Amino acid sequence: MFNQLADKFDSVFRNLRGLGKITDGNIQHTVRDIRRALLEADVNFKVARDFVERVKLRSEGTKVIKSVKPGELFIKIIRDELIKLLGEKPVDLDLGNGRPAVILLAGLQGSGKTTTAAKLGNRLQKKGKSVLLVAADVYRPAAIEQLQILGKQIDIPVYTEKNKNPVKICSSAIDQAKSDKTDIVIIDSAGRLHIDNEMMSEIKEIARISNPSETLFVVDSMTGQDAVNSALAFSDALEITGTILTKLDGDARGGAAISITEVTGKPIKFVGISEKIDGLEQFDPQRIIDRLLGFGDVVTLVEKAQAVVDEKESARLEKRLRKNKFDLEDFKNQLRQLDKMGPMEQVLGMMPGMNNKALKGLKIDDRQIAWTEAIINSMTPWERQNPHLINGSRRKRIANGSGRSVQQINQLLKQFAQMKKMMKNMGKVKIPGLSKMSANTMKFMRNN
Repeated sequence: MFNQLADKFDSVFRNLRGLGKITDGNIQHTVRDIRRALLEADVNFKVARDFVERVKLRSEGTKVIKSVKPGELFIKIIRDELIKLLGEKPVDLDLGNGRPAVILLAGLQGSGKTTTAAKLGNRLQKKGKSVLLVAADVYRPAAIEQLQILGKQIDIPVYTEKNKNPVKICSSAIDQAKSDKTDIVIIDSAGRLHIDNEMMSEIKEIARISNPSETLFVVDSMTGQDAVNSALAFSDALEITGTILTKLDGDARGGAAISITEVTGKPIKFVGISEKIDGLEQFDPQRIIDRLLGFGDVVTLVEKAQAVVDEKESARLEKRLRKNKFDLEDFKNQLRQLDKMGPMEQVLGMMPGMNNKALKGLKIDDRQIAWTEAIINSMTPWERQNPHLINGSRRKRIANGSGRSVQQINQLLKQFAQMKKMMKNMGKVKIPGLSKMSANTMKFMRNN
């Protein structure tokens, strides 16, 4: 997502960085380009208009500042206003003091509510909360079965009934949660193909009897302006407390994400970033905007690394590196940790300077990790420990065993030697909280 918008802002920023001073002329030219970029990304017209007006007013008020490069100052103004547009700070769930706390998910059919219910349950369970998922969508074929399958994957119970009355189902589920002393109930309500009075009446009644701590509007971020319109309709019917944007990893223009907070007055609380059960992140406006503008997202990158990196194993590998004993077996272990961090394009996009334009020039294939591991697994222990001694006949045997070409074996060995030398020389990628090896392994995969 945001690829088109990222390209546009990259172009605007390239022009701004060359400015010798901020004038009325270049302010007008820049805000015109920004307005066009936002509208082309399907941002709501009023939101785009108000945004560029705020940028214009702030820029005019800073024309006389001489201590900062004018272009960089202009860029900072745009960045700050974009962050404000998305809500400035992450907003966590407000579950109150009641038990159970009820989270009601609402939205149109196809928005991803059922999958999001399971993802949210998984996230809360990892924080030590007991969760009950409620299958209240009795209309969509296989909706209940889908939630049951997802619940089984994450070991969270799913409340179901043969009863076709969603209101009674939710009431009974909450009674059971009280009896079982469950912390949180997540209701997967029914969606519709369009806004209709019957649907609204039903979900308003569910909200009345369940008294939810959070009523979250789940919206497919790829639906553009329709997402904003449906959000407004639900806000009129329910006391929406926030939004969850799904499919943020898709190729939509990003207009819904940019517009929805400004239009509804409610924060985006979570975003779906992948189809995986752990593919739900708390929405952080600053991190999203920094990724969009090519400034990187070091905090998320470090958090991902810390979640998958075994500190003892990492320390052991660092010690082997210092003794010049780092071999292909160690490298394979690094690759496995890197693979757990998510798609390579997503991970590399969090590194400073890796904007959309830079990523376009890279041939990133997530299968590369599996292919590299297959090559290493086809080597003998001696070969993994002494890759520099692997001769032609051995390379041919390894190629046959791994299903890769001899050229790919040669490429791996050459790049591993280069990476090992780079790591020995301390490398140039320095990210606090991320080991030198992990950073350089990412560089290896980027260049491979």
